[in-house]
Amino acid sequence: MRIGVLGTGNMADALATHWVRSGHDVAIGGRDMHKAERLATRLGGSAKPADLRAAAEFGQVVLSALPFGTGTSVVRELRAVLDRKVLIDCSNPVGQGFRLLTQSGLSAAQQLAAAAPGSHVVKAFNLCHEDVWRMSPPIFDGRRLAVPVCGDDERALALVHQLVRDVGCEPVAGGSLERAGLLEATAALFIGLWVGEGADAQAIAPPLAYAAGPGDEEPQTAEEAFRQEF
Repeated sequence: MRIGVLGTGNMADALATHWVRSGHDVAIGGRDMHKAERLATRLGGSAKPADLRAAAEFGQVVLSALPFGTGTSVVRELRAVLDRKVLIDCSNPVGQGFRLLTQSGLSAAQQLAAAAPGSHVVKAFNLCHEDVWRMSPPIFDGRRLAVPVCGDDERALALVHQLVRDVGCEPVAGGSLERAGLLEATAALFIGLWVGEGADAQAIAPPLAYAAGPGDEEPQTAEEAFRQEF
């Protein structure tokens, strides 16, 4: 697979490392070519430096590894070359005080989709610190990390699911792109718990078997259980 990466920061480094090791062809795109060259050299293998436009042109799949706001501006400039391409958004619109910056409007992923309306935007890789993505693979208590993925195009989702597996994780269907805002809000909550409170965010949810409450009745889906409850 040909992957274009927009950005030369920690997320670009962490994810592209896995994809290069998995045999994908990766173009690292940056406004600062020296940074792009340094990262491509460090990644080795098939990685090559490029400017932002060349990286977008190169990739069948393009990762926007840019901060919230900056990514939208860059993608708007590149919308013509991103037409019909898969565009992964891993940004988190979280501001001071762990405040969600998009609570009154479109999610970061939807803003990216509006900036490049011909692309197929997929939200993924936003719930963990970059050092978690550097793990090879991210396994906790004997279980691979699960990565929620939100998007509207089946082919785009299939490609991103494969890239999630190449990072050593398990993809989880998160629903349509409309639900990306829920992932971003979850990130804001988790970051606030982890960083602000020093709390274990994993501890706030019961195991799957208890998602609908314990009981001896016939199994039912979580949706059915919640409908009965509310």
